[in-house]
Amino acid sequence: MREIKCPNCEKVFQVDETGYAQIVKQVHDSEFEKELALRCKALDEQRISDLKISRMEHDKILADAMNEKDRVIAQLQARIDSSETARKLAVNEAIQEKEKQLNDQSNEITRLEGQLKSQESENKLKENSLKEQYEFQLKMKDEEIERYKDFKARMSTKMIGESLEQHCMTQFNTYRMAGFPNAYFEKDNDASSGSKGDFIFRDYSEGLEYISIMFEMKNEMDTTASKHKNEDFFKELDKDRREKNCEYAVLVSLLEPDNELYNNGIVDVSYKYEKMYVIRPQFFIPIITLLRNAALNSLNYQRELQIVKNQQLDLQYFEENMNTFKNGFAKNYDLASRQFQTAVEDIDKTIKTLEKIKDNLLKSSNNLRLANDKAQDLSIKKLTKNAPSVRAMFEEIKQDRDGE
Repeated sequence: MREIKCPNCEKVFQVDETGYAQIVKQVHDSEFEKELALRCKALDEQRISDLKISRMEHDKILADAMNEKDRVIAQLQARIDSSETARKLAVNEAIQEKEKQLNDQSNEITRLEGQLKSQESENKLKENSLKEQYEFQLKMKDEEIERYKDFKARMSTKMIGESLEQHCMTQFNTYRMAGFPNAYFEKDNDASSGSKGDFIFRDYSEGLEYISIMFEMKNEMDTTASKHKNEDFFKELDKDRREKNCEYAVLVSLLEPDNELYNNGIVDVSYKYEKMYVIRPQFFIPIITLLRNAALNSLNYQRELQIVKNQQLDLQYFEENMNTFKNGFAKNYDLASRQFQTAVEDIDKTIKTLEKIKDNLLKSSNNLRLANDKAQDLSIKKLTKNAPSVRAMFEEIKQDRDGE
């Protein structure tokens, strides 16, 4: 992965090698040919400078040799005055030495000239290699420009060739299994709110959605009289993003082809609408990769937040269950309490009734005792106390029984 710092907002993005290569391609502009010319001119000036330096060194060596020769000759001439023989010997020796030195210098000059020619050949090879390299890169750039021109020409006619939506779908399906195996990327067919975007991208990790993007693709024919601007679609795209519960909104646009702002790469327009970007079609896969990688970094925080939400939801359910139990228990307690109070009142009433029955039974028992006592005291004498005739009858009956 590589990091790229936006010169406008100073945000740092991370891109993979493919995305980085695509971004590098845009850097090549009209200054490329000028840079090649400057490099070639610099090489020519360097080569000429090296030649001049070598010539100056060669001339200096020759001048020094001539000066040395003149000095030796002057010394020899001085010696001639003292001795003719010594002069001849010295002259011969000096001539031989000087010839040797001249030969050595000549060999050195030859060697330097050879090095100079070798350096010139090497510089020429480097220059040719550099030219070939720049020509190859220029050719690749021209081919890329032609490819995009051809792509734009095809994209500008809806009835011929591949549409912008089909192009994006093809690009995504190319990388789907390698880069987005768990992702959802389908057409937005829900127009219940009155409008809809073109595509919705959602990606998941262990069942948890961690990123969602609403895509809108915009293109128009070159012959269209009234040209649209990218800003014409920002408000509607932001509305679709919010209604479909997407985190980001991306406008894939071929509108305003001469606008340098949108031709420089990924444009962040969140200063107008939150989490919104405008891109050219070649940045379709890179924008998904950038946003997904950024979302992956916060996935652990989302999971922790989801755990906290679940815990809060569990606590809410627990509180609801507790309140339901408390309300039911209070209701049952109130009902049981009222029933208990009624039972206590009934028992009190029953006790009072039983006490009355007890009193009545006690009174009845007393009356029975009195009746029994009276029955025990009952005798014929008492019964016939006021009935002498009945008493006489009983006495006759008694005498008859005694007589038998």
